[in-house]
Amino acid sequence: MLKYLLFRSLEPDDLPLLKELSTSEVCHVWKATSRYIYRQLLEKKAVDIGIGTFALVSAQATVGEDKVLPVERPVFQPCRIFRKFYHLKCKKAKIPDETPCVPLDFKHIAAQIHFCPETVEKCIHETLIFFAGAIRDMKEVEFSFK
Repeated sequence: MLKYLLFRSLEPDDLPLLKELSTSEVCHVWKATSRYIYRQLLEKKAVDIGIGTFALVSAQATVGEDKVLPVERPVFQPCRIFRKFYHLKCKKAKIPDETPCVPLDFKHIAAQIHFCPETVEKCIHETLIFFAGAIRDMKEVEFSFK
């Protein structure tokens, strides 16, 4: 987690793999990562990506006049140190303690897209560093998952 706390602006040499990969390749890695996270959520597992955790939390949806339907909604909870370091204000979603948490499985993700695991891991790592750099520099960023 500490590797994502940036005390200075990023230089192009800080992200050598992202310079080497095409935008399409980076998107391919993140699409496979998104699918991996989705599958873990379906299995009621949380996924730690280094800067925070994806999980399902219980919620209630109002249906009709007076009907309430229990649902689970996906959330991303940035880790406490990341939030504090970058002074982020986030809605606190309590991930249940009994929810098992797994890290990203780079080998599994890589096998799905026929990349080597080291490339997938570095791509994800450098993208998260780039994301942290944008937050550090107060740039507007959008990081979407399907």
